Amino acid sequence: MRLRYRSIKPFCEKTCSVNCGLCPRLGRVSTTNNAGAGAAAAGPGRRVASAGPVSHAIFRVARIHKLLAGQLLREVGLYPGQELLMMRLWDEGPQRQADLAAVLDADAPTVTRSVRRLERAGFVRRSPSPTDGRVTIIEATPASMGLRQAVERIWADLERMTVADMSESRQGDVLQALGELERNLATSEESRRGDR
Repeated sequence: MRLRYRSIKPFCEKTCSVNCGLCPRLGRVSTTNNAGAGAAAAGPGRRVASAGPVSHAIFRVARIHKLLAGQLLREVGLYPGQELLMMRLWDEGPQRQADLAAVLDADAPTVTRSVRRLERAGFVRRSPSPTDGRVTIIEATPASMGLRQAVERIWADLERMTVADMSESRQGDVLQALGELERNLATSEESRRGDR
């Protein structure tokens, strides 16, 4: 499949004003910016992003991944995030709109807009709950099955682009590291919520 989208360059190369010296894809990995906690690292030549190289790398990767996903999804008329809503409906069946918002970690107005757009396109149907008139049930329509195949193809393409020629073992290592980072951040977020 030949993709028709503009070239995606690493975040640092295109728009980053930080120029941290940490981006390995640009060949600018700095040995002086990561000099440790000593006086040299705290000096005026130290880039702010070098205080959090893992966070900066996550930000760069997430941004490029989201940009590429958005470009691929636009080919089938979807906005980023709508495919996640549809995947949930395809996998789990009809859902309360409030439950979709919670699972997708999105606010209610955002989910409402997405549902409206998908409904106008004929991919979902809204109906009142038979047991509670205040609740709206969202379900995928039979017309969305063609979209499902396109979304599955897009996700497979995105996965291939993301992992490229990584071995299965390396992919497992990456997934393990990402899982650990996710747990760390979730624990920190819960702790911060508890401190408020």
